[in-house]
Order: sequence, then structure tokens, then C-alpha cells
Amino acid sequence: MQIKFSDKSKVKEKYLRFIKSQEIKGELFKDKINQFEKYYVPLCGMIFQGYSKKKGTRIIGLAGSQGSGKSTISNILKIILKEGFNLNTIFISIDDFYKTLKMRQLMSKKTNNLFLTRGVPGTHDTKILLSCLKKLKDRTFKQFAIPKFDKSNDDRFPRRKWVKIIKKPDVVIFEGWCVGAKPQKKKDLLRPINELERLKDKNLKWRTKVNQELKKNYSKIFNLIDETIFLKAPSFKFVYKWRLLQEKKLKATTKGKKIMTKKELKNFIMFYERITKHMIKSSPKNLKSVITIDDKHRLKSIKFI
Repeated sequence: MQIKFSDKSKVKEKYLRFIKSQEIKGELFKDKINQFEKYYVPLCGMIFQGYSKKKGTRIIGLAGSQGSGKSTISNILKIILKEGFNLNTIFISIDDFYKTLKMRQLMSKKTNNLFLTRGVPGTHDTKILLSCLKKLKDRTFKQFAIPKFDKSNDDRFPRRKWVKIIKKPDVVIFEGWCVGAKPQKKKDLLRPINELERLKDKNLKWRTKVNQELKKNYSKIFNLIDETIFLKAPSFKFVYKWRLLQEKKLKATTKGKKIMTKKELKNFIMFYERITKHMIKSSPKNLKSVITIDDKHRLKSIKFI
């Protein structure tokens, strides 16, 4: 795919500056220029071509397991699309649409205590998320605010701290670990996938509700996505390793921030295991490209569908 865009040297400089800001001691990004040329530029070219064919806001889903690099890649795509293709680009995270703590407390009492832990489908405020995506795509755009979630307090920020969208974007990068996930068949829910399900979801209420949410409320949201990019991990075992690296970065960049112990982290990723494995096996909705990540956490290959 031959892509031409303005002032490549300037775009590359901003890309390298951003990459440097994300590095921590002992964990440097490798093969930066080749990754820029081989993966990021073609991806942005694909997005630009889609936008050129159908004028109007394009929603690009960016899905991938915990620790796969979604936030970093979202920022890189935003830099290239804005500086190289002159597209007004924003990115939003499904994490900012979690239900309030009070809402999840009520849900945990009603269905299963596991819903107190944010993350799985059912713990997001799908009404607000659906409304926000529709507003972003609306041709008669009016400025509005997108919620922000405070993970340190496990609750939504007050409305005065929400992010204001002043101008209609050309491209919205919508990132999240379960973005585009498809529901499983009922028979696939019967057998517990890990210790968490075996001990704390004996009656299947939790995973059944999660699956129902994917089938109903999340499907409406994912249908608004124009195309999805999937970051495919080698296997689920790397999720723990990569999520551990995230905690390491958090500790290095945020003073006084409490991070999870290895035991806490192993328990935490069990909440994500079922859907993550299902997505690795059966690709997400509206799939346009698959980026395979190798066991060294580098982009290995790209396949356009």
C-alpha cells in the first residue's frame, strides 16, 4: 500500500518523541523506525482511505488483550493521522465508561458479587457509551462531554471533569480490551475456564449475564464501529507478563501510586480470561486488520482483511 502524506520527517520526529516518553529504564522500544514504516503508516493509510471514500466521522475500534499496547498505539495513530493526513482525530477508551461504584454495588448484590470488579461487559454504562458514539457520528454535531473514570477511586469523575468534545472529529479511535467481542454459545459457558469461575460463579450467573450483555447492549455499540483493528497476542499466558509490565511502568511514572502484587494481578486477569481467549480464537466484529504481536511484545505482522 503506497501512502503519501505531508512532511514525513516531522511526523516521524513527533512519533519518536512520543515513543521516548513511554520508555522506562530497562524496557526500551525496539525497531522503532521499521515499526513506523511497516505498521503504523499503512494502518493510518487504511483509515485515511476509508475516510476519503465516506466523508463523515469514522469510528475505528482498537481491540486487544490487557497490556497489549492499545493506549500507546492509539496515541501513535492519532499523531500520524493528525500530522500526516490532517485528520482531526480523538481517541476514547471503553474504560472511561465504567458504571459508577454505586451502580456496580447494586449489580453485584442483584446478580453476582464478581460484578463489583470493573472490566467485563455489564460493568460499563452502555447507555452513555452508545449515546456518545451516536453524537460523534451525528452529521449535525453539537459539542458535548465524554465521561472520565477515576481508577484510583474506582468511580466516575464528577461531570465538571469530563472531557469536552468541541469540534466534530474526522476519526475516533475507540480502544478497549473487549471492543468488538462476540458472545459465546450457551454450551461454551458450561465449563469454568479458571479458578475464579469454578469457585465464585458456580451457578453460571456471572458469565451468563456477561454473555447476554455482549449479545444485546454491546452489540448495538460495536455495530457503530466502521472498522476494527485487532492486536492479537500469541496466547493468554502473555497477558499476565504484559500486564505486569504495565504495573512496573505505573510504579515508575506515578509516585505513591499503589500497584497490584503478583498474586492480585493473577486473580485480576482471570476476570478477563474467557473473553480474551474467545477473541484470540474468533476475531472481533467489523474486523479490518489483524496485528500479530510476538512474544517479545513487538508488532510481528499485519494482515488487512
